[in-house]
Amino acid sequence: MDSQNLYDELKEMDTQLNASAKNFSHLHESLISLMEKNAELEIENQHLRDRINEITEKMDNNSPRLSKSRKNLEKLYNEGFHVCSSYYGKRRENGEDCIFCTDIIYGKRD
Repeated sequence: MDSQNLYDELKEMDTQLNASAKNFSHLHESLISLMEKNAELEIENQHLRDRINEITEKMDNNSPRLSKSRKNLEKLYNEGFHVCSSYYGKRRENGEDCIFCTDIIYGKRD
Protein backbone atom coordinates (compact mmCIF):
# COMPACT_ATOMS: atom_id res chain seq x y z
CA MET A 1 0.00 0.00 0.00
CA ASP A 2 1.54 3.26 -1.03
CA SER A 3 1.44 6.40 1.05
CA GLN A 4 -0.99 8.20 -1.32
CA ASN A 5 -3.67 5.50 -0.89
CA LEU A 6 -3.12 5.53 2.85
CA TYR A 7 -3.44 9.31 2.92
CA ASP A 8 -6.63 9.19 0.78
CA GLU A 9 -8.23 6.57 3.04
CA LEU A 10 -7.28 8.57 6.13
CA LYS A 11 -8.74 11.74 4.61
CA GLU A 12 -11.98 9.89 3.70
CA MET A 13 -12.23 8.47 7.23
CA ASP A 14 -11.69 11.98 8.63
CA THR A 15 -14.54 13.29 6.44
CA GLN A 16 -16.84 10.49 7.60
CA LEU A 17 -15.94 11.11 11.26
CA ASN A 18 -16.64 14.84 10.86
CA ALA A 19 -20.02 14.07 9.27
CA SER A 20 -20.80 11.62 12.10
CA ALA A 21 -19.78 14.23 14.69
CA LYS A 22 -22.09 16.84 13.10
CA ASN A 23 -24.91 14.29 13.01
CA PHE A 24 -24.29 13.40 16.66
CA SER A 25 -24.22 17.08 17.62
CA HIS A 26 -27.54 17.66 15.86
CA LEU A 27 -29.11 14.64 17.58
CA HIS A 28 -27.76 15.83 20.93
CA GLU A 29 -29.33 19.27 20.47
CA SER A 30 -32.64 17.70 19.45
CA LEU A 31 -32.58 15.46 22.52
CA ILE A 32 -31.91 18.41 24.83
CA SER A 33 -34.76 20.36 23.23
CA LEU A 34 -37.14 17.43 23.64
CA MET A 35 -36.13 16.91 27.27
CA GLU A 36 -36.74 20.62 28.03
CA LYS A 37 -40.15 20.50 26.34
CA ASN A 38 -41.01 17.30 28.23
CA ALA A 39 -40.07 18.92 31.56
CA GLU A 40 -42.23 21.96 30.77
CA LEU A 41 -45.17 19.73 29.86
CA GLU A 42 -44.78 17.66 33.02
CA ILE A 43 -44.86 20.83 35.14
CA GLU A 44 -47.89 22.16 33.27
CA ASN A 45 -49.61 18.78 33.60
CA GLN A 46 -49.02 18.77 37.36
CA HIS A 47 -50.42 22.30 37.65
CA LEU A 48 -53.52 21.25 35.71
CA ARG A 49 -54.01 18.18 37.90
CA ASP A 50 -53.69 20.34 41.02
CA ARG A 51 -56.26 22.77 39.61
CA ILE A 52 -58.66 19.94 38.76
CA ASN A 53 -58.32 18.60 42.30
CA GLU A 54 -59.03 22.08 43.73
CA ILE A 55 -62.15 22.47 41.60
CA THR A 56 -63.33 18.95 42.41
CA GLU A 57 -62.89 19.58 46.14
CA LYS A 58 -64.84 22.84 45.89
CA MET A 59 -67.63 21.09 44.02
CA ASP A 60 -67.70 18.30 46.59
CA ASN A 61 -67.87 20.82 49.43
CA ASN A 62 -70.62 22.87 47.74
CA SER A 63 -72.86 20.03 46.66
CA PRO A 64 -75.03 18.56 49.38
CA ARG A 65 -74.60 14.91 50.23
CA LEU A 66 -77.65 12.79 49.59
CA SER A 67 -78.99 10.65 52.39
CA LYS A 68 -79.38 6.93 51.82
CA SER A 69 -83.12 7.27 51.22
CA ARG A 70 -82.61 10.06 48.67
CA LYS A 71 -79.94 7.99 46.93
CA ASN A 72 -82.50 5.17 46.64
CA LEU A 73 -85.04 7.61 45.18
CA GLU A 74 -82.39 8.92 42.79
CA LYS A 75 -81.65 5.37 41.67
CA LEU A 76 -85.34 4.69 40.99
CA TYR A 77 -85.64 8.01 39.15
CA ASN A 78 -82.58 7.21 37.01
CA GLU A 79 -84.10 3.84 36.18
CA GLY A 80 -87.07 5.70 34.67
CA PHE A 81 -89.66 5.84 37.43
CA HIS A 82 -91.39 8.77 39.08
CA VAL A 83 -90.69 9.27 42.79
CA CYS A 84 -92.97 12.28 43.32
CA SER A 85 -96.22 11.94 45.23
CA SER A 86 -98.35 12.70 42.15
CA TYR A 87 -96.99 9.94 39.91
CA TYR A 88 -95.03 7.68 42.28
CA GLY A 89 -94.04 4.39 40.67
CA LYS A 90 -95.24 5.27 37.16
CA ARG A 91 -92.73 5.00 34.38
CA ARG A 92 -91.41 8.27 32.99
CA GLU A 93 -92.08 8.33 29.26
CA ASN A 94 -89.16 8.96 26.90
CA GLY A 95 -86.94 9.77 29.89
CA GLU A 96 -88.58 13.16 30.44
CA ASP A 97 -87.57 15.07 33.53
CA CYS A 98 -90.03 15.71 36.33
CA ILE A 99 -89.52 18.84 38.41
CA PHE A 100 -91.49 17.33 41.28
CA CYS A 101 -89.23 14.26 41.40
CA THR A 102 -86.04 16.30 41.19
CA ASP A 103 -87.32 18.58 43.94
CA ILE A 104 -87.93 15.59 46.19
CA ILE A 105 -84.49 14.13 45.48
CA TYR A 106 -82.33 17.27 45.39
CA GLY A 107 -84.50 19.91 47.05
CA LYS A 108 -83.42 21.42 50.34
CA ARG A 109 -85.36 20.32 53.37
CA ASP A 110 -85.09 22.32 56.55
